[in-house]
Amino acid sequence: MTHPTGGTAAQLRLYLARQADSGRRYVLEQLVQLLVGWIPTLLGIGVRGVLYRLILRMDGWAAVERGVRLRFANHIRLGHGSYLDEGVYIHACPAGVRIGDGTLVMHGAVLHVYNFRNLPHAGISIGRNSLISEYTVIRGQGGVTIGDRVYTSPMTQIVAVNHIFDDATRPFVEQGITAEGIVIEDDVWLGAGAVVTDGVRIGRGAVVAAGAVVTTDVPPAAVVAGVPARIVRHVGGNDAQLQGLEGSRIRVGQ
Repeated sequence: MTHPTGGTAAQLRLYLARQADSGRRYVLEQLVQLLVGWIPTLLGIGVRGVLYRLILRMDGWAAVERGVRLRFANHIRLGHGSYLDEGVYIHACPAGVRIGDGTLVMHGAVLHVYNFRNLPHAGISIGRNSLISEYTVIRGQGGVTIGDRVYTSPMTQIVAVNHIFDDATRPFVEQGITAEGIVIEDDVWLGAGAVVTDGVRIGRGAVVAAGAVVTTDVPPAAVVAGVPARIVRHVGGNDAQLQGLEGSRIRVGQ
């Protein structure tokens, strides 16, 4: 009995196309990760610091812990002093993921481009000395650009893609997507559980409170909170009372 989408051979080709640039690249990347991806402690970090140069681009030295999953590894670039914690998953198909010098990507974070629709601006770029915290999810179909010294807190979601669902007579999966992209400028802090939706720009020095859902642009040095997020004060300003908060303190949540 054949599979409705073309049988076993077609399914195998589809699987490989979503794992690496070619069958040869798939074998190389999987083999290197199989051989040395499990080695613990500093020994493993040192070995991967040498051998992972066979499958990805590394500027200077970067630390990759055991148990990191990499797909389309040749489209991944790690800056000097960057760090990938255990359980990180990076899928760079095919426009790439760039992690800047000194940036830390912590346990369970997912950086996922997964651009099989050939979207022109897909990719993820993270600047220097930033922190991508535990279980943060970054989806880069529309392109995500994150500046220097940007900190996300646990379970932040930055999602540069959205489904169209305007036609009630058709399933949403048949109506296509939008992918406008997300830009987060330097020195931004995103609180725990914050969500940044497609098409948003967050200005330099802004703060997004825990649990906020950002659906519109955030000006520089603004503090936003709520669902949907709204400006509640400005960093260094004394304007909380103007927003009816009577000087209450906004909890960002790390």
